[in-house]
Parts: sequence; structure tokens; C-alpha cells
Amino acid sequence: MSHSPTETPAQTNRLLNFWQRVYKNYWLRTIVKKIFIVWVVVTFTFIIIRALPGNPVDIMVLNLMDSQGISEDEARMRAASLLRIDIDAPLHEQYLDFMSNLLKGDLGDSYVLARGKPVMELIAARLPWTLFSVGTALLISFVIGMFLGMISAYKRNSALDYILTNLSAVIDSIPNTLTAIMLILLLVVTWKIVPVTAIRGSLSPGVKPGFTIEFFVDVFKHYLLPGSVYVLTTLGGWLLAMRSSTLSTLGDDYVNVAKARGLPDFRIITAYVGRNASLPLITSLAISLGFVVGGSILIESIFIYQGIGLLLNQAIGKRDYPIMQGILLVTTITVIISTALADVLYGWLDPRIRITTDKEA
Repeated sequence: MSHSPTETPAQTNRLLNFWQRVYKNYWLRTIVKKIFIVWVVVTFTFIIIRALPGNPVDIMVLNLMDSQGISEDEARMRAASLLRIDIDAPLHEQYLDFMSNLLKGDLGDSYVLARGKPVMELIAARLPWTLFSVGTALLISFVIGMFLGMISAYKRNSALDYILTNLSAVIDSIPNTLTAIMLILLLVVTWKIVPVTAIRGSLSPGVKPGFTIEFFVDVFKHYLLPGSVYVLTTLGGWLLAMRSSTLSTLGDDYVNVAKARGLPDFRIITAYVGRNASLPLITSLAISLGFVVGGSILIESIFIYQGIGLLLNQAIGKRDYPIMQGILLVTTITVIISTALADVLYGWLDPRIRITTDKEA
């Protein structure tokens, strides 16, 4: 069926109007952007992972030669029969195969660490431990940092302010790995406050997960040191940021007006200063939550804490491509979700920039 020449411009205009509406709609535009970012990161990590020196077969060959004392040819034959993967396939074929499986929700199976086990199951088993340890510690340090930062701002130029700011600067400059080692030396080796068994793993052998006192006590015991490291290494940054934001807010006109009206200090602190000074930090917190997955690699490796950071570290050592790709994908998605959450929270807390579905543009 043919179309008259007069129908073609009309159809073109309708199509253009449709895409203009899509572009002007904030949520649709945001979703398209996020999907594009995920695709770029997935593609980039796929290429970078395979550019690393060595591959799963080479790593297993070296391990077999060291552990069993066999020749390289024999070790390579055994590795090829055990892994059953085609590392020599063209890169574009590997990429297309990976993307087609990813669109089906399949992250593939582990090559080495848990040979043949779905990556999705491995991540699902480890992710809750990381979310619990890093997430709760981050919230604890955020709340304490906001409280102490506000006190430091109100007591500026006092001895307390001097102690808090300088101590925060020192703590914030110490690497988290060094903090972990110092806590182990002090609490485990020197003072023997924490037993050695509590610094390895996330759960003691024989303790079964469940709503029991034994389980919760054991979880807290293994969480104590890594959680303390996360709190100590992030507390200083929150304190200094809240102090700076509070000092800036204290000079605003609406705070001076509230003081002139004779409002109680507690109401000024909570309703005027605290809420507005915390806006930038709320955004930073939401974004930081997205980096929970990737920020736990070194600490979980030190304490053998069975989270996703330790799994990623082990996968990198064995060049287990599917696990590496799966964890990096999860990290990317959590960061994207957290940044979107930060936008929503900021708009909810500050009506001046509240998100609309664009009658703007």
C-alpha cells in the first residue's frame, strides 16, 4: 500500500514529536542515559579484563605445575579438560556471546573458583555480607560525623573544635589497610580483647544462619573489626564536611532572622541549620552507598570476610572472567541506582530543585 506525498511529512512530524516528548520527559531520559552508561562500563570492563596478563588456563597451568610437579604440556592438557573454555576464540565472538547471555539475565558460570556454578548464585551468597558490614558502618560513621561536625561548627575556634578537626584530618589521611593492621595488633595481639578466631571469616564453623542469639552474636563478633575499620576511615571525612557545611549555613540570612525572632537554639539547629547543612552530605551518602561493593576488597581480604570484595579479589587472582564481570556489573548498577536515589533525596529535602517531569526544557 503506497503512501501519498502529503502523508510523509505528517508521519515525520509525529515521529519527531514523539522523540521530543521522550527527550523532555525526565524519567525516560534518565533511564536511557543509565542504560547507556551500563553498556559502556560493561563493554569497557569486558575488554580490560581480557587485557590483563594471563588467563584462566595459564593460571591453572602454573598452579598444576607447582602443586603436582608435572610438565607444562601435561598441565595444559589437564587445564583444558577441566575448564572447557575457548580462550582463543575471537574477542568479538566472546563479547557477543557474553552480551546475549547478559540480556537473558545470565552472568555465566565460574571458570575456576567454583567451577560450573552460576555467577549469580555466588554473588547472591556473598553480597548480603558486604552490604551488612560496609553499609551499617557507613551509616554509623555518617550519623556520628554529622553530630560531631555540627558541634565542632558551633564551638568553632575552641579547644574542642581544634581537637575534633585535627584528629579527623589525621584519621582521614590513614589508609584503611593500615588502620586494619593497627587494630589487629592492638586489639588481638597486644591487648587480646578480640579472639583470633573473630578476625577470620564472617561466621564461625558450625554456626548456622537463623534467628538465634548464637547466630547474631557470632555475626557481630566477626563484624566488629572490619566494621570498626570502615567507621574509623570514613568518620573524619563526614565530620569535616558537616563542619564546613554548618559554618556556611550559620551565616545565611534566614538563620539570623530565626535568631532575631527569639526561636530556641534547639529548633534553629534542627529545623534551620541541621537540615540545610546536611543536604550536600545526604547526596554524598547516597553516592557512597553505591560504592559499598567495590570499596571492600582490601579489608575483606585482610579479615577473610566472606563478602563480595573478597570474592572479586580471588577472581582477579585466578582470572575468573565471569565472576569479575558479574561483580563489576553489580557495582556499576549499585552506583547508578545510588546516584539516582541521591537526586530524588535532594529534591525531596530541598523543594527548590524538586524533580519534575519537565515542562521545562
